[in-house]
Amino acid sequence: MFPEWYQAAALLLGTVIGLMAIGVPVAFAFLAANVVGVVLFMGGMAGLEQLLANASTSVTSFTLVPVPLFVLMGELFFHSGLALRVFDGLDKIIGRLPGRLSYLTVGGGTLFATLSGSSIANTAMLGSLMVPEMMRHGYHKRLAIGPILGVGGLAMIIPPSTLAVLLGAIAHIDVGGLLIAGILPGLLLAGLYVGLIWVQVRRDPTAAPAYGVVLPPWRARLVALVRDIMPMGLVVFSVIGLIVLGIATPTEASAFGVLTVALLAGLYRSLDRRVIEAALVGTLRVSGMILLIILASSTFSQVLAFSGASGALVGWVGGLELSPGAMLVLMMAVLLFLGMFMDQLSMMLITVPVFMPLAAQIGFDPLWFGIVILLGLEVSLATPPFGLLLFVMLGVSPPGTTLGEVARAALPYIGAVFVLLGLLFLFPTLALTLPRLMGG
Repeated sequence: MFPEWYQAAALLLGTVIGLMAIGVPVAFAFLAANVVGVVLFMGGMAGLEQLLANASTSVTSFTLVPVPLFVLMGELFFHSGLALRVFDGLDKIIGRLPGRLSYLTVGGGTLFATLSGSSIANTAMLGSLMVPEMMRHGYHKRLAIGPILGVGGLAMIIPPSTLAVLLGAIAHIDVGGLLIAGILPGLLLAGLYVGLIWVQVRRDPTAAPAYGVVLPPWRARLVALVRDIMPMGLVVFSVIGLIVLGIATPTEASAFGVLTVALLAGLYRSLDRRVIEAALVGTLRVSGMILLIILASSTFSQVLAFSGASGALVGWVGGLELSPGAMLVLMMAVLLFLGMFMDQLSMMLITVPVFMPLAAQIGFDPLWFGIVILLGLEVSLATPPFGLLLFVMLGVSPPGTTLGEVARAALPYIGAVFVLLGLLFLFPTLALTLPRLMGG
């Protein structure tokens, strides 16, 4: 038994982080830390039996059902070609604006985030589609790569967000309210990205050279709007609208979302056996990974609490008498640091057991704080030098692109996220208005 709480915390957290640093899979790193904690703090075999019982209960929770369904919805959306159809429709509608391809990236990426729920898939697809096209027209790399890195992370807060569902389940936050709370901040962040592009183009017009754009006639543009874009609103309504109106729970809405995407793919004659197989395999792979990690990590917070580390840490930080703003800055600093070498799910599983009691002690609204955590996880995706989206973007960038160029392109968009965090701190109603209306 460790005489001091910080020794127990250092052992448990150090075991997880150390094992992941040497390449041990996340699930097995948490399992090892749990076993060590059980032996030291919970009485050996008796504690291990309780650990197994708690772990099996964690993945049979009904609140986790939307996770594989949201993943399946995104897989069908991409494999069926609906994503390309939406993008082509937007390309026909947008006018001859300076930097039009960057604006198109933000518009298309925001819509894709609403329909896919996957930041990595969003970034990879936009990078593959848009970077070659922008480079061909002479765009600077910062205007070709930066908007994709910024808008790629929107899938974390704009519903349907798989990570928001997981955060709600782990932190015991209302999942429906958390999904709805991300709508206004997500749209506001997309607007900040648009303003940032406008400033960059205005300061340096050569960064996005004008080129001859042959726009189709208005009739063809109207057809593209009605045929390729507006039907996707049914998917948005199936997921978001049904929750807002109180007609469906998040679990039911996720099932309606899958059904709507499948029906649209069938109507467009793009749903065949190959698409269904690819979507199911991708869903099984991603969902299995997520649920295995949850299985291994679900009892980590219990072991941490049983060791006395969680309660003592909350008491110690509370004794520092930091202001709410300073406490929030400290939490964001922790997320940014962890984001340099850890994936977002692992970060969430490590920090939430500590952050949520602190937030409750300070008096932060759980829904508001959940959105702040998701934004912190989003910005850490692009944090140099090891943010995950940086490497995804590097993989689809032109040959010769360096990690430094990708990181520099991301910095202004990281700044936009911090602007949004500041606005949320000053005006919490940005995140809480829609959930309160839904509750009313």
